[in-house]
Amino acid sequence: MSWVVEEWKEGLSPRVLQKIHELESQVDKFKKESQQRQFQLESLEAALQKQKQKVDNEKNEVATLKRELQSMMELCDRLDKEKRKILHDLQVKESQVNIQSGQLISSRKDIERLEQEVKR
Repeated sequence: MSWVVEEWKEGLSPRVLQKIHELESQVDKFKKESQQRQFQLESLEAALQKQKQKVDNEKNEVATLKRELQSMMELCDRLDKEKRKILHDLQVKESQVNIQSGQLISSRKDIERLEQEVKR
């Protein structure tokens, strides 16, 4: 079948045939380059999509981490408030213990004094 393709070249001068051959070679070369570039383009597009997917995944992870951080900060605030309340309650109870301890000492002294009076 290539003879049909070549039939139109019959009767052309060698110089023209040489130029046609050069042009056909260039066409083949350009076709190969075009195929290579198309392959490169497709590869780059695939890599770009992969990178976009990575970016989306990272954004989702960052959003999740931000929500977790917010939750942890709120938990820390609640625990800090509870700690302050417990410390306050402890101080109140220590104060009450000190008062009662003072009353106990005073009562012991009164008892000792009364015992001394009873002995006399």
